[in-house]
Amino acid sequence: MKSVKLTKTLLIVAVVVLAMLAFAAEEGAAGASLAALGKGLAIGLGLIGTGLAQSAIGAAAVGAVAEDRRNFGTALVFFLIPETLAIFGLAFSFVIN
Repeated sequence: MKSVKLTKTLLIVAVVVLAMLAFAAEEGAAGASLAALGKGLAIGLGLIGTGLAQSAIGAAAVGAVAEDRRNFGTALVFFLIPETLAIFGLAFSFVIN
């Protein structure tokens, strides 16, 4: 079980690093490459936070809906709230110049 978590964590870190490098390679100048690294971090860390939050909330939501089907709407709202982290990360990446 620990090796699965370690593998997932390493995969997430690799994706974030590759996204940062892709943004940095796309830009030409040194200052622009730092901005590109900031954009990659804004998007990548926002998505990592979203995934971690939704994994815990999703498990609890499935349990609540299995107990009582009337909890579906509430569970869906709580499951979608962390998605704002990804939206904010994307919005901040557009703000960074």
